[in-house]
Amino acid sequence: MSDIGNQSGKSSQAEQRCLSSEDISAWHAATRRPQQAEDTGRPAHERLGVNIKSLYTAADQAGLQHADTLPGFAPFLRGPQATMYTGKPWTIRQYGGFATAAESNAFYRKSLKDGAQGVSVAFDLPTQRGYDSDHPHAVGDVGKVGVAIDSVEDMKALFDGIPLGKTSVSMTMNGAVLPVLACFIVAAEEQGVAPADLTGTIQNDILKEFIVRNTYIYPPAHSMRIVGDVIEYATHHMPRFNPISISGYHMQEAGASPVLELAFTIADGKEYVKTALARGLDIDAFAKRLSFFWCIGMDFYVEIAKLRAARLLWWKTMQAFYPSDPRSAVLRAHCQTSGWTLSQQDPFNNIVRTTIEAMAAVFGGTQSLHTNAFDEAISIPSTLSARIARNTQLILQEETSLTETIDPWGGSYFMESLTAEVAESAWNIVADIDGMGGMTRAVESGWARQQIERSAAAKQASIDAGKTTIVGVNKYAVDHETEPTVLNVDTRKVLQAQIQSLSHIKASRNPDAVQNALHALERCAAEGNDNLLELSVVAARARATVGEISSALEKSMGRYQATTQVVGGVYGAEYADEAHWERLRQAVEAFAERAGRAPRVLIAKLGQDGHDRGARIVATSFADLGFAVDIGPLFQTPEACARQAIENDVHAIGISSLSGGHITLVPRLLEELQRQGGSGICVFVGGVVPQRDRDALIESGVIAVFGPGTPIPAAAEQLLAGIEQFQGEFSR
Repeated sequence: MSDIGNQSGKSSQAEQRCLSSEDISAWHAATRRPQQAEDTGRPAHERLGVNIKSLYTAADQAGLQHADTLPGFAPFLRGPQATMYTGKPWTIRQYGGFATAAESNAFYRKSLKDGAQGVSVAFDLPTQRGYDSDHPHAVGDVGKVGVAIDSVEDMKALFDGIPLGKTSVSMTMNGAVLPVLACFIVAAEEQGVAPADLTGTIQNDILKEFIVRNTYIYPPAHSMRIVGDVIEYATHHMPRFNPISISGYHMQEAGASPVLELAFTIADGKEYVKTALARGLDIDAFAKRLSFFWCIGMDFYVEIAKLRAARLLWWKTMQAFYPSDPRSAVLRAHCQTSGWTLSQQDPFNNIVRTTIEAMAAVFGGTQSLHTNAFDEAISIPSTLSARIARNTQLILQEETSLTETIDPWGGSYFMESLTAEVAESAWNIVADIDGMGGMTRAVESGWARQQIERSAAAKQASIDAGKTTIVGVNKYAVDHETEPTVLNVDTRKVLQAQIQSLSHIKASRNPDAVQNALHALERCAAEGNDNLLELSVVAARARATVGEISSALEKSMGRYQATTQVVGGVYGAEYADEAHWERLRQAVEAFAERAGRAPRVLIAKLGQDGHDRGARIVATSFADLGFAVDIGPLFQTPEACARQAIENDVHAIGISSLSGGHITLVPRLLEELQRQGGSGICVFVGGVVPQRDRDALIESGVIAVFGPGTPIPAAAEQLLAGIEQFQGEFSR
């Protein structure tokens, strides 16, 4: 037998000895180019809150406490189950939903037939914000980026032909969690499925909404009560259902580094555990049903380490609550590939990005996975792109050997060291949050949001400056490209269908039963101690709508409005030595000298789209250039936006759009500017805007449309020229 790979064979002394410090020094000397300065001991590169070196050796594992552990056993670093994918692969759970319940139902049934193993529901923005489709604030958003659900009847149509006793259902719902989960419970009952037999997850992670995603409804204290009521109800009545999915996904999408995402998510989870314990629940009665949701971006190694570190940190966190059952300290993960890393330019590159991110999730040990479609930087997925996204997972499961070995990175000099560093960095942030009094305090103070905004601004500046490569966007860009066919939702048609359904429900139900149920909810929200989800189920059975249940709670709890502020200096710091940035800054100063004041811009979000990463980055970068920047409150109507712009005497309004509502709401804004006397204010749009919408917006009077990947300095330069041209034409 050859001595290669034979541990019992004779080996030379050189092969047996360990590397010494002299060996490492010799390696550094061999890799140092003549023009390089003396080695300072700094890592080869630093990013994302951790240091990554060019070479790792056994010395990097010295002193690591949890490097040699087993999957399925504490601290669960190597996986929550002993067999992991060798026993059962991860669940393929494709996120989807659009237009009406019937159209989404057809999508789910086909997806399940073609290989998906669970249903994951995306709700439209009015539903998420507790508005029925016929509410004035729902205009432009109905059915756009998710399915419109107004009642139990919509929920029944959504799962028609899908046996809820046998199908795991995940629902991304937070602000309107009470009416939506109540409708789901009642729809299942009318299928003959008891709550105790339901499996799946409701997101119910409201702290994250206050930090980044903004689909909250009620103030933080009331919202945390609702979280507790959902956990309590599920513990008593839905033992197989996960009452919360503690979500870091949207934090990374909003700009957090993987380490910041990890720290904030663990801190959120700790807050929810304390909330449930305050209800008198036993830790072992509910902790096994907590789940986590992570974003997987393009930093391949760090994302793998993040998932491994997350299990370690959650186990460590739970020890403070003294669970008797070891499974109460297990972190179970759902992952989704990043939507933010998808580019509108050269979009077929996104298939490669999603595959790489999916592999990182699998190597990290996820329990379920959603892979994004390549056209999601342009629109909601088409049938073709959704199939490719799903098949990406099927190929990884069935055409590779990824399911044959548990935690193949275990024992790696690099991965074990990186996992420990990610865990330590995140744990230090958690300790800082504990010092503030917990995550609720960190959210209420605005500190948590500010950390993410700083991270987002620095990341975007690095991309715009070309320091971080995005293939097809800021490097290797193609001259001409064809936009793939995108799925278009006719909002007017969906709205008409929803209004007809609402009218039918309200005409056929018992009005006294509805009013009694809504009054009980209102009283309990104000002063009662009954469980709000239990009362919401009663209201849903009586056919109270999502909007009516939300409104009854709002009468007592109020509707929350976040304050806005600009984080200054972060974006501009990345351009400190850039000649183009300095010329642009001087151009802004020159405009101010000519006009007698700096160019003033209102950055606004219209409708129910609360994703404000892009809006905030534009605001902070424009401010760093010398623009006077106002930020409108979230969820503005076109009328209110026009009024604010006129009162603040701005030169331009920038509308950020990620939900498709721009095609309805921006023309209304232009009409309102004319009606209210703001004809001299120009409008530009940025965000996810398909080509057909860009053309329509320009025709309606918008001066510029900036899609994903547009460098902010280029947008600012074009806007400055556009303002001057628009002002000149208006003055004539």
